[in-house]
Amino acid sequence: MIILKIGGSILTKKDSVESEIDEGNLKRIASEIKSSIDNSKKDLVIVHGAGSFGHPPAKKYKIGEPFSKEEYPEKRIGFAKTQNAVKKLNMLICDALIKEDLPVVAIPASSFITTTNKRVSEGNLDRFNKFLEKGYIPIIYGDVVLDNELEMAVISGDQIIQYLAINLKADQVILGTDVDGVYNKNPKTHEDAVFFERFSSLDDLDTLEGTTNVDVTGGMVGKIKELLYLADLGIESKIINADIENNVYKALENEELKGTIISKN
Repeated sequence: MIILKIGGSILTKKDSVESEIDEGNLKRIASEIKSSIDNSKKDLVIVHGAGSFGHPPAKKYKIGEPFSKEEYPEKRIGFAKTQNAVKKLNMLICDALIKEDLPVVAIPASSFITTTNKRVSEGNLDRFNKFLEKGYIPIIYGDVVLDNELEMAVISGDQIIQYLAINLKADQVILGTDVDGVYNKNPKTHEDAVFFERFSSLDDLDTLEGTTNVDVTGGMVGKIKELLYLADLGIESKIINADIENNVYKALENEELKGTIISKN
């Protein structure tokens, strides 16, 4: 089974003031996924980020930060607005995939995951397994969920990947981002950034500034931390540039392409 995560920076215009989908990237990636499914049979789970849809309301209402009882009504509204925003994005993504005759079914994280201090502590994957058994492609996304300590929290697509990979026993994990993989520092602001074909420790980074977009889910460093945990368990991941045509197809087909493998030496 393959878990494919497409970042919000690829599917949306993440720095946009208004929530805006990147229709060109979405249509292209949907077509590449369809081509891969047609080329070789595979069980697939798709995870996508929240991008310019989910991050602004989550940041505005400080979802995941401690609050008083008097603030609870406003926090609930913030939770609802954030959830509604990411559902809108998910619907647009599902529409594009269904147009490619891909049988995707949305399963919101808030419907089966609970966190404790922002980390997954409860979940039930029976629905995931049933849909996979019947030939569907489950699609899940960064979301807001109930939290046992904080009442509510943001759960990133990257943390979802970790949870799914472990519990669904994934064979392959692919992350599509807006850069070629992991560099020792941000390649978009440092011309001398060094690219890693393989990566095994945060100690190799010169700076923890992340990539272009550092958001409420932690940016590139947040992704790497989740994937290094999987590496400790023997599950390799690959970070690729999904902004480049055919890269998603090549990754799904395990063809050669530039990217960073996250693994333990």
